[in-house]
Amino acid sequence: MTTELTLTGAQVLRPGGWDSGALALSGGIIVDGPAGRAVDLSGYLVLPGIVDAHGDGFERHMAPRRGALREAEAGVIACAAELASNGITTAVMAQFFSWEGGMRSPDFAEHVFACVSAVAPSVPVDLRLQLRLETHLLDDYARAEAAVARFAIPYLVFNDHLPHDRLSQGRRPPRLTGQALKGGRNPEDHFRMLLDLEARSGEVPAAASGLAARLAARGVRLGSHDDHDAEMRRLWRARGVLVSEFPESLSAAQEAAGAGEPVVLGAPNVVRGASHKGNASALELVAAGCVDALASDYHYPSPARAAWRLEELGICDAATAWALVSQGPARVLGLTDRGRLETGLRADLVVLDAATRRVVATLVAGQMAYLSGAVAARFLG
Repeated sequence: MTTELTLTGAQVLRPGGWDSGALALSGGIIVDGPAGRAVDLSGYLVLPGIVDAHGDGFERHMAPRRGALREAEAGVIACAAELASNGITTAVMAQFFSWEGGMRSPDFAEHVFACVSAVAPSVPVDLRLQLRLETHLLDDYARAEAAVARFAIPYLVFNDHLPHDRLSQGRRPPRLTGQALKGGRNPEDHFRMLLDLEARSGEVPAAASGLAARLAARGVRLGSHDDHDAEMRRLWRARGVLVSEFPESLSAAQEAAGAGEPVVLGAPNVVRGASHKGNASALELVAAGCVDALASDYHYPSPARAAWRLEELGICDAATAWALVSQGPARVLGLTDRGRLETGLRADLVVLDAATRRVVATLVAGQMAYLSGAVAARFLG
């Protein structure tokens, strides 16, 4: 049930910056006010809801302990609550479809897709799916394509996590034993599988190009993950794969940005001030004007924290920084009805305590998704 409200007294972040004008909500959208009951939000900030273009922090909800996989639908509900508590109103749940096995296997991926599809209509947060396909999982391309069709998955990203340098020399990759056991495999069997996948590398370009063409013809959004450099970005562009997720270098990000292709980076990289893998700093890439969206990656609190970090460092003003977690990712996903607080758009918004900048309320299409603390009395009174 949507709420009919007019929010007054708050500082509201609109596309042009902060103002103190009222914000009216009716029928799940932002309207020219007034509408319904007035709520005094003096001492609070009202901002567009966060659009998270890529996150896999839901894994711990789907399997809180190794082997504890039977309550996945409850996990989706719990994940939606966590998303809302962090101001995220639209969330892309990025699920691996990989040779790595375990929670990244095709079997588990289909389980996740089914659970999210079953639960999504019953929670306020707009939950969306992304299939992260390992490029060398050639024998399962048809299965991945079928999953995209069956679950109406709108977004597929190509990953390549094979340690090619080691495998091309016939050497065991680091941490192989732990990875094998995590995927439920004997380490020697796992190593042989990796060598077999590496041996088929020559088949990947044609197979990936063919799959990309078929999916693009059906309107599926396509991205590549961890572009190493400009050459790799050009290769994926030639295949019609136009979103660059988490490019590893400035050259890759500049190549994408120069061609008008969306660039998505991890918000935790901004919060940390550096990549945890030693790749290009997101702060550097944002300052260079190469970034369209900051995503939660593995940590749902990070998008909001990253926006404030960018403002604190003077890299950009509040409106520009917050657009990287709202308007920017909405554009990346082709969602023109959200990401800004403007008349006629969805009433997706987050309320923050002005003193602490903590999320205290989140509304999705005018429906209350999260409400906590002293502000509750203002909404409920």
